Amino acid sequence: MRYIDLRSDTVTMPTPQMREAMYRAEVGDDVYGEDPTVKELEELGAHMAGKEASLFVTSGTMGNQLAILAHTQRGDELICESDSHIFFYEVGGIAALSGVQAKTISGTNGILTSALISAAIRPQDIHQPATSLICLENTHNRAGGVSYPIDVLDSIYTLSRNNNIQIHTDGARIFNAAIRNKVSIDKLTCYTDSVMFCLSKGLCAPVGSLLAGTQEFIDKCRRYRKMLGGGMRQAGIIAAAGIVALSSMVERLTEDHDNAGMLANAIANMNIGFDANTVETNILVIDTTSIGIPAAQITARLAEQGIKISQFGDYKIRMVTHHGITGSDINYTAKVLASTVKG
Repeated sequence: MRYIDLRSDTVTMPTPQMREAMYRAEVGDDVYGEDPTVKELEELGAHMAGKEASLFVTSGTMGNQLAILAHTQRGDELICESDSHIFFYEVGGIAALSGVQAKTISGTNGILTSALISAAIRPQDIHQPATSLICLENTHNRAGGVSYPIDVLDSIYTLSRNNNIQIHTDGARIFNAAIRNKVSIDKLTCYTDSVMFCLSKGLCAPVGSLLAGTQEFIDKCRRYRKMLGGGMRQAGIIAAAGIVALSSMVERLTEDHDNAGMLANAIANMNIGFDANTVETNILVIDTTSIGIPAAQITARLAEQGIKISQFGDYKIRMVTHHGITGSDINYTAKVLASTVKG
């Protein structure tokens, strides 16, 4: 039976070029700072993000949590969007690891504005926590892969400077945001003090993310990484795939966006109240409330036909395009989904 996995871009497989690079990678002990391939990856990532330094970490969640540890003190408060990954999917790490509480704000399609953030900043008051960090997510997963407009990032950055508050960006899919805005990622990351971006999603590396910022910030995060058990030894084997990912897999993200757009247009014609214009990158979140079909039923029906998707709520499903998904896969998925909706 045909098999199509649209659950996430985390299911991507390393390319033959990555496997070859992993096999031939020069390695050393990274905790001692002696792995040349890890160093090369970190230098490349920092350069691309326009930052002084970067740190290779095992996952995006680790990168985000290290950033919070480094930017805040216990008892502080951070501001984030109410459906952000850092709040919704990271096992309460904000509180458990950093001793920081989160002030959540509902953005428009996941996007926060300087006005919304300004209203949430705490006044100087001994009864209240200090607002020490703003966390953004670009692109926003639960909002359907929506990216921040550059003028909005600029406005938030100006607000943060005026209030002496740091910004961390969960940029797990920031290369998708850059493709959407037709810019290199440094044109987005210049508006943030630190940024985490994943190598193992649309870029297809098997493991890892990079956390970038100032040298002082990265030195602090490196110490916290060791504390959390994230120090790796001959990590060049996996870092080599990350170098290939950053060097050769960024521009092809356009294909994922095109496939997502093709699927979005097909779904928009199924009379379920879905607006194809809401799809900006490679993620589709579809609300099935108007047709009264539970997400679990649709997910099960598509699975019977060899298509894996994610249930994103009682009446929401998510589909993510990625490397390995073809136009033929998109047409087949649209056909099965249309049949399910009609049935």
